Amino acid sequence: MDAATGIGVGGAFGVIVLANVLEGGNPASLFLIPPLVLVFGATLLVTVAGGTMADVKGAAAALKRAFTGGVEPAGEVVPTVVKLADRARREGLLSLEDAMKDIDDEFLVKGVTLAIDGTDPEEVRTILEGEMIAKGRADKRAAKFFADAGAYAPTIGIIGTVMGLVHVLENLAAPEELGHLIAGAFIATLWGVMSANVIWLPIGNRLKRLSELEVAKMELIIEGVSAIQSGANPRVVQHRLVSLLPAEQQAAAEAA
Repeated sequence: MDAATGIGVGGAFGVIVLANVLEGGNPASLFLIPPLVLVFGATLLVTVAGGTMADVKGAAAALKRAFTGGVEPAGEVVPTVVKLADRARREGLLSLEDAMKDIDDEFLVKGVTLAIDGTDPEEVRTILEGEMIAKGRADKRAAKFFADAGAYAPTIGIIGTVMGLVHVLENLAAPEELGHLIAGAFIATLWGVMSANVIWLPIGNRLKRLSELEVAKMELIIEGVSAIQSGANPRVVQHRLVSLLPAEQQAAAEAA
């Protein structure tokens, strides 16, 4: 579990409330029900309107993943692939069947299983790359949902402010009410901008980043499965996979 999103979003709201208190404001004044209903309700609905119901279901599942999900560094799969390559070279591909029981990575298991079944190497690569592309597209759709919400929210907030100012103009005969009404009107803009930059856009970026990490790991696995199937020397397999890693992960992968 990687709590970066929860820490970031929660910390940002905490800083905003703290800044409000330090300026002498009342935090309760930020949480007015009408602006919150308008900004969050309308933002989500217009975002839904721009996609499909399948996109909505995918985004709902991705929301939990954004806050609680994590990706195993690609480098951590290198020792496993090297061990499989070593065993396959010494005992043959069929000997890997038992080893699949101890591997948690479904994508790696699928690739090695295809190899064990005697699938043509090019066909194995095509199947795995197709799955990787489909995964990237699904992640992109989920991230786009939240990026779109981040684009709509500030404008929805302005709509709320205009509605509030219209209400202000309706009460010019009651000067004692104007200060409260004007402040309430601008809360909608505050929440529109704040929700976009503290919630929606960070979640969208988080999903993009998780997708990048997962796709990078899948690319490494594809190369590893290809090397295993070709009977490459385990040391060559290790060097090939390590060369695909970011510089900061290469030393750790070599040591492992």
